[in-house]
Formats: sequence, C-alpha cells, structure tokens
Amino acid sequence: MSKQTDIKKVVLAYSGGLDTSIILKWLEVTYGCEVVTFTADLGQEEELEPARAKAEMMGVEQIYIEDLREEFVRDYVFPMFRANALYEGLYLLGTSIARPLIAKRQIEIAHETGADAVCHGATGKGNDQVRFELGYYACDPNIKVIAPWRIWDYSSREDLIDFAEKHQIPVPKDKRGEAPFSCDANLLHTSSEGKLLEDPNVEAPEYVYQRTISPEAAPDKPTYIEIGFENGDAVSIDAVQMSPATLLKRLNDLGRDNGIGRLDLVENRFVGMKSRGIYETPGGTILLEAHRGIEQITLDRGAAHLKDDIMPRYAELIYNGFWFAPEREMLQALIDKSQQNVTGTVRIKLYKGSATVVGRTSPFSLYSEEHVTFEADSVYDQRDAEGFIKLNALRLRLAHRFKS
Repeated sequence: MSKQTDIKKVVLAYSGGLDTSIILKWLEVTYGCEVVTFTADLGQEEELEPARAKAEMMGVEQIYIEDLREEFVRDYVFPMFRANALYEGLYLLGTSIARPLIAKRQIEIAHETGADAVCHGATGKGNDQVRFELGYYACDPNIKVIAPWRIWDYSSREDLIDFAEKHQIPVPKDKRGEAPFSCDANLLHTSSEGKLLEDPNVEAPEYVYQRTISPEAAPDKPTYIEIGFENGDAVSIDAVQMSPATLLKRLNDLGRDNGIGRLDLVENRFVGMKSRGIYETPGGTILLEAHRGIEQITLDRGAAHLKDDIMPRYAELIYNGFWFAPEREMLQALIDKSQQNVTGTVRIKLYKGSATVVGRTSPFSLYSEEHVTFEADSVYDQRDAEGFIKLNALRLRLAHRFKS
C-alpha cells in the first residue's frame, strides 16, 4: 500500500502486545502520521505499565493508560445484568459489553488530542470490528476508522514477524510460532478461541481455563454467601458494602475457587459464521443467579415475563454492537423501570461448579405466605377459581366444536 497523506494523527487501541505494536509501526509507515496509544484497564489482570514502556520505546509521545474498571462495571455490566442478558441463552456477553466503553473513550481521546482517525486491531472475520466501529460512529459520525487487518497486504504470521524484525519491534520467542489459542479478558470474563479450539467436537484441555479451577477440584464443602441488591444492582456481599468493580472482583474470586462459570459454546457471529469459544465468567454467573433470585420475589408476573420476552432482543443488540442504538436505550429505560423495587438480599450456595439460590428476602417482596399456604387461610376463597378456569376455558370449548 502506498503512503497515505490525509491522516495526520490516529488514536490506536493498544494492548502493548505484538500485534498492536506492529499496527502502531504500520500506521506510521503507511500514513506518515503521529500515533496516540490508548490502553484501557478493564480488569484483564495484566500489568499495563509494560504497554507504556513499549509505546515509549517505539517513540509514542501521547500515551493514555486509564483505569476504567469502575465505569465498566457500573455503567455497562450492571445495566446489562438488570436485563439478565444472555446471548443464545448461554453467553454472558463479556467481550461484547467491553467494546462500547473502549470505543467511547477512544473517540473522546481523539477529540482531546485533535486526531483525525481511530484504529483497532480486530480482524475482518470477527464481531469486534463491528462493535468497535458502530461505537465509533455512534459517538462521532464523521470519524475516520482504520482497520489494518482488512486493508494491509500481510496474510500470515511470518509476514508480520518479518515486518516486526525489519522495524526493530521486539518479538518474544513464544510469538515466533503459532499461539495455541487467542484470549480476551476483562473483569467480567475470559474468552479463548481459535487454533486448537476450532474443532467443536474436541474437548478443551484444562490449561485453556485461566479463571476457574475445575468443578472436580473444587472444595467438597459448599460456600454460602449473601448478596445485597438495591434497585437491581448488587451493592454488598455478606453485608459488606462494595463498589461495583470491587464486588465483581470478589464474586470472581468466589466463583474461581468453586469452579463456577465455565462455558463451551458454538455461537452465531454477527458476520454470519459459527465460532467456538471457551468462556469463563465466574462472578457474572453468580451475579445472574442472584439477580434472578431477588426478582423472583420483587417483580410482578407480568413485568417479569415481559422482561424475559425482550431479553433475547436486548442481548442480541449488545452482541452485535448496538449498545448506543436508540432501541437498546429504549429497552434499557423499560428494564430500569422494572428494577425500582428489586431490592433485598439473596443467599447463594456455591458448590462444585454451581451457584444456587437457597434464600431471598426483600422489603418489597410480593410473596405472600398467607395466600400460598396449604394450611387454612382467610384471604383466598378457593371457590373463585372455578369461574376463573371456566372463563379461560371458554375459547377452548368453543373451538372444540370444529375438531374432527
């Protein structure tokens, strides 16, 4: 590709790894532009200062490394969990929900630094290219977007290694061969896919799992915890108030130690193909169970069923990258309205890969033991049920006349 001249400054989503370091240099070579690096701490449990050192070594003058963990959980993870969102009934959307925050902050940095464009390292086969770019355009409709994997001439790992060596980019020895699988991580989850995981009929080896011990290795004695909720959001564990990120980190630790949150999934990507991923969402798995537990006693039946009806649509919007779309915001307003009385405490039993609700209480509980008891009561006249049943059966009785 010949050198481009219409781009003067680019904000690059930068991990400090080999691929984004190659992209950094490629941007400079291809566009003759200045590169601003942005590294987001979303709780991926990696030391981020090496990313700063790597960027400095490569001559970058404007380096952004930002701790976004609290914002991530408070403004993205928690709103999503109010909806009990699961993509295709199983996936807790750990990668999907991180992309809009990164995209939003990347655009903000572009505005702060006077950059012409933003750049990501997602490939042309995956969902992340869509998520990043929909986020970019939602936050700045006129921003220029550079996606190297879709436009550069390199077609193999060897090509990239050659480029790195030509431009004095350090290549770790373990990067000279094919990595066994690729990983993405944040405070909500870890995702592993590709290479040895591409055959969906082959069980993932144990070393793929990074955030959880196996259920078989988990303690033989269950762990009990109590999670407190206010207006649909978790606020405490065992009566200790915690910030959103601190609380999710604690749930991750509890889930890890009890082998909770593993998922082997073949999912339908937005771009059209199926892919196999290994996900670990220990804290999120516990949180979802607890949230549904508190909703069981605080949500009216109609409200609960409506939430369940719209949840797949809401989850699909997030999976496909439409966090900033008006329909997602409309659904969020409905969901948040439903959470006004979702306050109380849920007791959870953690044991060998499972998180099970074993108790729940709320000052707004709609559960009436007086009504539901099998013993004598003075509030429910069982004779009323006859008319209720006959009215509901009327259409069935009428339709029966025409059955052969």
